[in-house]
Amino acid sequence: MSRKILVTSALPYANGAIHLGHLVEYIQTDIWVRFQKMRGHTCHYVCADDTHGTPIMLRAEKEGISPEALIERVHGEHLRDFTGFHVGFDNYYSTNSEENRQFSYRIYNALKTNGKIVSRTISQLYDPVKNMFLPDRFVKGECPKCGAKDQYGDNCEVCGTTYQPTDLKNPYSAVSGATPELRDSEHFFFKLGECEDFLKSWTRAPGKLQEGAANKMQEWFEAGLNDWDISRDAPYFGFEIPDAPGKYFYVWLDAPVGYMASHKNLCDRLGIDFDSYWNKDSDAELYHFIGKDILYFHALFWPAMLEYAGYRTPTAINAHGFLTVDGAKMSKSRGTFITAESYLNHLNPEWLRYYFAAKLNNAIEDIDLNLEDFVARVNSDLIGKYINIASRAAGFLSKRFGGELTRDLGDIPLLSKLQAGAQDIAALFEAREYSRAIRDVMALADEVNQYVDQHKPWEIAKQEGRDAELQHVCSVLINAFRLLTIYLKPVLPKLAADIEAFLNLAPLSWADAGTLLLAHVINPYQHLMTRIDPKQVEAMVEENKQSLAPVVEAPKLDYDVPPIAETISIDDFMKIDLRVARIVEAKAVEGADKLVSLTLDIGTETRHVFAGIKSAYKPEDLQGRLTVMVANLAPRKMKFGMSEGMVLAAGGDGGLYILNPDDGAKPGMRVK
Repeated sequence: MSRKILVTSALPYANGAIHLGHLVEYIQTDIWVRFQKMRGHTCHYVCADDTHGTPIMLRAEKEGISPEALIERVHGEHLRDFTGFHVGFDNYYSTNSEENRQFSYRIYNALKTNGKIVSRTISQLYDPVKNMFLPDRFVKGECPKCGAKDQYGDNCEVCGTTYQPTDLKNPYSAVSGATPELRDSEHFFFKLGECEDFLKSWTRAPGKLQEGAANKMQEWFEAGLNDWDISRDAPYFGFEIPDAPGKYFYVWLDAPVGYMASHKNLCDRLGIDFDSYWNKDSDAELYHFIGKDILYFHALFWPAMLEYAGYRTPTAINAHGFLTVDGAKMSKSRGTFITAESYLNHLNPEWLRYYFAAKLNNAIEDIDLNLEDFVARVNSDLIGKYINIASRAAGFLSKRFGGELTRDLGDIPLLSKLQAGAQDIAALFEAREYSRAIRDVMALADEVNQYVDQHKPWEIAKQEGRDAELQHVCSVLINAFRLLTIYLKPVLPKLAADIEAFLNLAPLSWADAGTLLLAHVINPYQHLMTRIDPKQVEAMVEENKQSLAPVVEAPKLDYDVPPIAETISIDDFMKIDLRVARIVEAKAVEGADKLVSLTLDIGTETRHVFAGIKSAYKPEDLQGRLTVMVANLAPRKMKFGMSEGMVLAAGGDGGLYILNPDDGAKPGMRVK
């Protein structure tokens, strides 16, 4: 029975380039959509750029252009990259659209009518330098639960806790670096807590969420659901809230509504009944593919918004993990933070589609792009096992038989086994168990290669009187190759199209696995895919390293600057406790050429420190001055006594200068 399916991927934010980490999701989704279409189902795949919010506003301001100009440019870049990787959206739209505005208003007003919107005055963090209230992601600080540093104001990337920006310890503005101030502002809230009974029932319904996601939901329910702030203050790039001048919808309200807007745009273009997909009594299926980091928004906020605004809820939400490269987080310094554009400059996109498919399953697990394994697996599987089947048979058919396959293959157990695999492989694709599907397809490819080795068509071709046998063996191989192509087509759409042209076929569907090619004429064979040269991968990595080079030429200096030391982490730096100190006594050290003995007041105590600054300062000139010291440096026994810290000074080119805080600093103040 034909199904009616709508599929979405998370909307990429219009504030940066598409990289390989993003592509895990879009390739995963595209494979599933292409499979459904091959099965004969009506399946639409829609997406859009997520275009609203403070980051867009600030980036446009920095570039000296309007937000609209910025998002239009980025939309073109994103669509170019997705198209390069054969991601076949039926519609790729923008959240900054009239359709999205209307649906956002409609949903907001319906929630308000149903008593799910409340307004109240809250204390919010405000940047006194930029004169703006700070969105969650523009406040950073220490996680209130685990203490991890440099976490955003909405959730911790280390322990997964969600919280309010005001809960952060030692917060600072990510815009200006200033310490935020608390100021009052009226905001609008979605009463998520009142939706808890519905959400518990919805998230526990069979098939809605993966096991790992359902378990995460339970943790959030046990912690309690908070009302959700859906408004932001001007200045803000987004949709102004009806009847609330100067107040805007928070980007996470209108971003998922963008799924509906993109679909409506497609429906209007093709004459499709939009309501038949989104009404509560719809018989259509709705699937969202997302990353695990946005599960909270999609499995709690979004279903609740839809339910209480009178729309249908998703059939299922499929979350995936993150991408690592060579076992580590993607790194710009190592060249493994690879953009889609730079990959396409060097490598075939279907190599990556295949490699991701060979790694992906239905669990919320991170996957690793091991570059050495990537080269080995693609060359072994796609070239050594798969493409070579055609290359070893097609030439004989073209040269000896005009490209014609035999009229009767008889009973060939190998082909029967390949055809029988269609059902099980389809079930694996349906369940998003791509790695198992690929493993099964390659196991079948191994058996086809065993058939090649057993029958050795190149030897048959040398012997007179065996033409019929040669045509038969090569026809078996071409049929086997066609069946494998059907099973790999969702993963390798461009290669499949080239093979369809080579085999002189209409576009292959999944049902075609039930038939064989007999008395069919194929075209002369041409190379379908090449091996990866490891040097191509090396060049790609090197290009991404080079992209970090400064674009502005460094000024020429009239003094020597020592090289920057090896990079340390922020956690390493935070271990250093720098304090303002007042020099209460300074005197020369007898018998030492460079040392000055300093007694330092750091507010709560005094410390004795030896400093090698005698060549630059007379001891009597130092007394009473403020400086900066490392207060938590372990005491060190020296020839002339114990030194209980270190005074910071800049040196080089013959000069030496102690750090001198501005007036107003007090002994004991921490230097940040």
